Amino acid sequence: MSDASGDAGGTDATDDADGTGTEDGTTTGPVRNTGYDEWLDAVADGEGYALTCPNGHASLPPRRVCPDCGAADLSETALPAAGTVETFTVVHVGTPAFADETPYVTAIADFGPVRLTGLVRGIDPEAEADAEERAGPGTGAPETGAAAEEQGDPEPIGIGDPVEASVERRPNGDRTLVFDPVEVDPIEE
Repeated sequence: MSDASGDAGGTDATDDADGTGTEDGTTTGPVRNTGYDEWLDAVADGEGYALTCPNGHASLPPRRVCPDCGAADLSETALPAAGTVETFTVVHVGTPAFADETPYVTAIADFGPVRLTGLVRGIDPEAEADAEERAGPGTGAPETGAAAEEQGDPEPIGIGDPVEASVERRPNGDRTLVFDPVEVDPIEE
């Protein structure tokens, strides 16, 4: 993967030519991918962006050309403050990096020109399973999000629910994209 500056490795935390860490192969900390880490810095500062080409295609950095049409003239387009959950899942058997956090929720959210994948924080991951269990077998999927709240089901997150993107530091020093649910004020009638 290359970043917007053309640096194939994008690393600055290494002491060797192949980007793995020190000369003996051990790492000195998280390897930095300049283009991606600059994007994470922007998201952490509330200034997330997508790269757009003159033809209106959008992608996430790092990119040197548009992946849809090959245009090299890419500009930064601000992402909206909140995105909309398109889909989510409760993960009960996580990868080794997240094994101690199971169960957790991963979601894909629409942020205007791009979709982002992240971990959902500030919710009860077991609420979805509990709501489905209360609904009983063969009764269909339980309501989600605001509809579930109206019915008294403690659904953690639902399709169509608004989320904000932020960045969380992992115990190993890496950073990951996370979503926080956005409180929506009910419309007064």
